[in-house]
Amino acid sequence: MAKKIIVYTTSWCGDCRRLKNELKDRNISYEERDIEQNDNDYKTMLGYTNGKRVIPTVDIEGKILINPRINDLEKALSQ
Repeated sequence: MAKKIIVYTTSWCGDCRRLKNELKDRNISYEERDIEQNDNDYKTMLGYTNGKRVIPTVDIEGKILINPRINDLEKALSQ
């Protein structure tokens, strides 16, 4: 069973676009949450990043990755 992946992003973030493209290239499904469109998502992301605005932030069923490289994300998915 695939793990649920939530990616906290913004529309203008180059690192976010890179990560989303890499996920799509690898056929890895994810849910995108734009922190500028939803205040609750913004607050959730801040909780994961100790109050700092760091994107992309990824939640893999409770395992939080902050601005990860695709290799780190794939490693987290395999654990």
